Amino acid sequence: MSPFVNRLNTLVTFAVLLLAILCAGASFLDCFHSPAVQANVEVLKVNRFRRQLTGNDEVLLTLNMSIDLQSAFSWNTKQVFVFIAAEYETEKNAFNQISLWDLVISDKHHAKFETQVTSKYLLIDQGSNLRGKRVDLVLHWHAMPITGRMILGKIPVSSFQLPKAYT
Repeated sequence: MSPFVNRLNTLVTFAVLLLAILCAGASFLDCFHSPAVQANVEVLKVNRFRRQLTGNDEVLLTLNMSIDLQSAFSWNTKQVFVFIAAEYETEKNAFNQISLWDLVISDKHHAKFETQVTSKYLLIDQGSNLRGKRVDLVLHWHAMPITGRMILGKIPVSSFQLPKAYT
């Protein structure tokens, strides 16, 4: 081999090794970051609670949200995916989890907000099991780093009781 190819190979190998060491260091340092997320989510109104033609229950909600995810951001965070899930039990399934609303936050300055929204996704249950059920709302976040492992977290934010009759 020519001396130029040898030198190029050595340079590329060193650069890749250095990049791998920097990525491992960044990932290691991010392990010490523990976010303190604060949130309050309330159900303002059950807009629609009906039985679909297929026999499944369907619920549309209006939510009042106050969320502060700024502590989920670090110097190694690319974006944070946040969603609100409805969790409940039925006779058919011990644990049901349905996403009602989600958002991708790519900037720390947009990670603190208050808003009132209609749920992005319908709460649909297999069968007619939702009448009179207690539903817990849980805020989940996934902090996606530039390098390293994804940091997951969740906090319960509130609960509510569905009506005993369809509206």
